[in-house]
Amino acid sequence: MELQLNHQALPVLKALASDTRIQIIELLSHNKLNLTELSEKTGLSSAIIGRHVKSLVDAGIVKTESSPGKSGLQKVVVLKIDRLNLEFPQKLYTAYETYQQHIPIGHFSDFSVKPTCGLATTETYIGVYDEPKYFSDPRKYDAGILWFTSGFVEYQIPNLLEETDTLEMIDLSLEIASEFPYSNNVWPSDITFTINDIPLGFWTSPGDFSDTRGIYTPKWWPNDTNQYGILVNLRITTGGTYVNGSKISLNGLKEILPTLNSQWKIKLSVEQDSENVGGLTIYGKGFGNHNQHIILTTYFR
Repeated sequence: MELQLNHQALPVLKALASDTRIQIIELLSHNKLNLTELSEKTGLSSAIIGRHVKSLVDAGIVKTESSPGKSGLQKVVVLKIDRLNLEFPQKLYTAYETYQQHIPIGHFSDFSVKPTCGLATTETYIGVYDEPKYFSDPRKYDAGILWFTSGFVEYQIPNLLEETDTLEMIDLSLEIASEFPYSNNVWPSDITFTINDIPLGFWTSPGDFSDTRGIYTPKWWPNDTNQYGILVNLRITTGGTYVNGSKISLNGLKEILPTLNSQWKIKLSVEQDSENVGGLTIYGKGFGNHNQHIILTTYFR
């Protein structure tokens, strides 16, 4: 589950603000349990446990389902999620001027991908699964999601900086995850970022998530396949490159500046020789938890 730190996150934060509910989550991480079993393991009455479970259900952390028991059907409690990512508001750098460009995920200029792979708009799949040729289909420009096991997609966009501008920092914001047939919440993948042919390091995606439906994922999209990713902020400074605050490389602006011309070339790849070849899914507008394109922000003076 991925949350932004705002009022919509309050039910989840409130649900977690309880020793008893944390204990229930720990118990459910091992087995499905009914209310009686939870009551016995916690030493609390079934009525009290029922209220705690309701808070967790309302927050989307657990769910209840019917299961055969000794006396007919019984209600069991099941843990729905195995991770929680809480995104804080991004710090604004008001001392700098900025150019911000929004890049639809299907507007890549070059690609080389291997199955499993595919694309879809918010209304339907583009072509058929696992046929790389559909990455050349003109409908790709309307894509809201794309995925592949290994290879790359590359975007070329204009460099809006003037000769008198001094580049201070670059941010690249996008929602991404691994790629596993259907989904797998624990499926690491090393995703490499390259700008203007300068490798900036890799970030390891922890999985390909379907524990809950994506906030913006279309209703026709199947429940058992990838639903959302993690909002990644790639920050490139003079001191190196960072992903969500963690340094991934010493390469940064100093290495990129000599390559700067009229275009930015932004490449996202899963390399065959990576330790974790777990694929890449990119979520754009109309899919996932963040209704956005890829966003490139250049900070300058």
